[in-house]
Amino acid sequence: MPQYRGMNLIIPEQNREFRPYFEAAGSGQLMLPKCSACSLLRYPPGIACPWCNSLESDWVELSGKGTIYSYEIVTQAIQPGFAEWVPYPVVLVELDEQRGAPTADEALRLIANLVTADFQPESETNVAIGKRVRAVFQPIGDGLALPQFALTDEEPEGRVWSFPG
Repeated sequence: MPQYRGMNLIIPEQNREFRPYFEAAGSGQLMLPKCSACSLLRYPPGIACPWCNSLESDWVELSGKGTIYSYEIVTQAIQPGFAEWVPYPVVLVELDEQRGAPTADEALRLIANLVTADFQPESETNVAIGKRVRAVFQPIGDGLALPQFALTDEEPEGRVWSFPG
């Protein structure tokens, strides 16, 4: 059974919404469903397109590159597996593939931990809105992986901002 930080992850074989996401990550790919009707990508994966309600979609590979749109520093672990990590950053990443679409306020954004190359939490002093990131894939067992994000050396997008500003 796949595990992450001591927690069992139950991802049934017949799960059509999330299973392909974790399987692709296990192969080092970030993949999401793309609507066959309106061509918009969606996250989280689901049966119907949230934009046009079409039930038809295909899984497509993405670059995994994006920009930190927002973040939070977690200072109190709810799950015991994260107790040794606090404080740690959780980021909301706007992916390059669908930036500003379908509107400037509704782009393709994923939430994940911000980690270092060895899957440890990135230092909170390095986290800022506007910094560039790339998807990395932490193995969780059974050929599956959990997409996370890591900082890149790319130039930041727009104004870089971090708390306390």
